[in-house]
Amino acid sequence: MRFEGQRIAVTGGAGEIGTRIVSKLMAEGAQVTVLDRQAPARPNIGHIACDLADPAGLESLATAMAQSPWDVLINLAGVQYFGPMEGESPDSLRRTLAINLLAPMRLAQAVAPGMRARRRGQIVNIGSIFGSINFAHFASYSSSKAGLRAFSQALRRELAGSGVDVTYIAPRAVKTAFNSAKVVEFAAITKTAMDDPDKVATQIVEAIATRRRDVYLGFPEAFFVRLNALFPALVDRALAADDRKVSRLFA
Repeated sequence: MRFEGQRIAVTGGAGEIGTRIVSKLMAEGAQVTVLDRQAPARPNIGHIACDLADPAGLESLATAMAQSPWDVLINLAGVQYFGPMEGESPDSLRRTLAINLLAPMRLAQAVAPGMRARRRGQIVNIGSIFGSINFAHFASYSSSKAGLRAFSQALRRELAGSGVDVTYIAPRAVKTAFNSAKVVEFAAITKTAMDDPDKVATQIVEAIATRRRDVYLGFPEAFFVRLNALFPALVDRALAADDRKVSRLFA
């Protein structure tokens, strides 16, 4: 079994995708601890209750994480605001950046020294295609995931040669309750595919097991990631008509 005896921490591990990832990891021999406000539904799983958006709570968690030997940290937890940027509350903006970006950075900072000392480990950051193709009406979400992508690349370069790998995985939309009714409408208007959560969880676990560096899930989205990096004006034009249609959801 590929994760036999490995100690793995998963933020957001009690959610719909998190539960599936945890089950797959445990089936391959991992000792999993879920870092989440909710307790995992499955018994006999380690659980640390935490609110990643709370500064004191995050610092307490990071201190505890630094005191234990971890083989893998999976930063999965995330929140999303969909709507015009000026309509997002300051609290929502802070929470989005705290959970999606600050928490992964702080937890990576906490576990990296121990991994480096043991000369083995893996930090896995679950981003989003939206972190590379920055859609209108997802400004804070896209920005936080773009930051996570940049952090992953920078940290990988910093840890090169240490025995610690950094994996960045960017799924596209997934069919879960994470999506609000308006996000579902957005997907219908833009013909955005929504992937099966079991399939996505399997792809994430496979990417972790094979210690891949950067993984973008879904076509044609993975192609548009490269196109947007090289020719963003082309993507602007390609998205413009859909952006106008989507804006009517908030009229």
